[in-house]
Amino acid sequence: MNSSKSFSPWLHAWAVFTAALTFVLLCSGGLVTSHGVGLAVPDWPNSFGYNMFAFPVSWWVQGIFFEHTHRLIATLVGLCTAILAVWMWVRETLGSVRWSGVATMVAVLVFLGVREMPVYLTLAALAPLVILGGMVGYGRGDGGLRWLGVIALAAVVLQGVLGGLRVVWLKDQIGIFHALLAQSFFVFLAILAVMSSRRFMEKRWADYEPNPALRWWALTATVLIFLQLGLGATMRHEHIGLSIPDFPLAYGQILPQTDAVTMLRINAERAAGHSMPTTAVQIWVQMVHRLVALLIVGAVGTLAVKARLSSRATRQGSRVWLLMICLQIGLGAWTIWSQKAADVATAHMALGALSLLLGALLTFRLFCGAKTSDFALPDVPNSRLMEGSV
Repeated sequence: MNSSKSFSPWLHAWAVFTAALTFVLLCSGGLVTSHGVGLAVPDWPNSFGYNMFAFPVSWWVQGIFFEHTHRLIATLVGLCTAILAVWMWVRETLGSVRWSGVATMVAVLVFLGVREMPVYLTLAALAPLVILGGMVGYGRGDGGLRWLGVIALAAVVLQGVLGGLRVVWLKDQIGIFHALLAQSFFVFLAILAVMSSRRFMEKRWADYEPNPALRWWALTATVLIFLQLGLGATMRHEHIGLSIPDFPLAYGQILPQTDAVTMLRINAERAAGHSMPTTAVQIWVQMVHRLVALLIVGAVGTLAVKARLSSRATRQGSRVWLLMICLQIGLGAWTIWSQKAADVATAHMALGALSLLLGALLTFRLFCGAKTSDFALPDVPNSRLMEGSV
């Protein structure tokens, strides 16, 4: 039977909606960090002692508005992901396997409603094991998308708990992992949306690219962007700020001097300008951030050149990707020139997320084209497991 018979337009639309809502959540989180209001609401999972959903609207002001709405959007993303996971599980299972799986996922949602820290910590500790189990289940090739839905649900639970722990434990390092998991979750949902599309199920989503170098250049650039986003998250959550206040130079030089005497002079000048003091390590973190940006431009530019004789989708995708990277560098420069204006810094982060997404989708497409059958889903009747099986 044709795999297109397993296509559900409503399921695909819901997956796309959930991925788009996740991007809104990323932008909301970027505003929270850029405005420095991550602790505007000092408790979690409550908000100033109120149940989050009963928090008075009259209190939604200034930094509290950004942080509280971020929590509400995150809750909506979690609910949408749970619906997506249950929907995929129900479509691809039968009998006791179907209902035991649904009962387990519903139980997770019920436990999340308990709103007690021990419950959250337990669910967060179990989430990596569930993600690993989902990967094993999908790797066995007997379940279509349902295991990917399980992975998404576990990931969103872990993501939510990490965000809360960042508040109650006052650990900036948790914020870094929270940011990276958010980017990974966004990309994962987007790929899941692609895999639920008719074109993917009919093996028409990817074209065969005879040049294997293309997919490796795309993968390299995507990994570099992910590392770059990690550096950016480190700079934001470690409050490094504008350790280098000028661009394209660094304190008037291509490579800044960071010896002890120079650092004393730099910090004296920063104090005179009412800026926070910095360190040599913070300066070099920002220099590495700039260096990786150059590597990304080189990798994406090389891909665009090598793809000029490839399929239309690959050729145009690589060109759009290169344009996005150039715009991203421009926003990075603007962030420095604007003294890290919150809206500009958030736009810089958001375009970085979209650049990662485009790179991941292009990489996925190129590898799918290399051997489409490895990524094809089984027909719905064949993907349904016999009652009582796992």
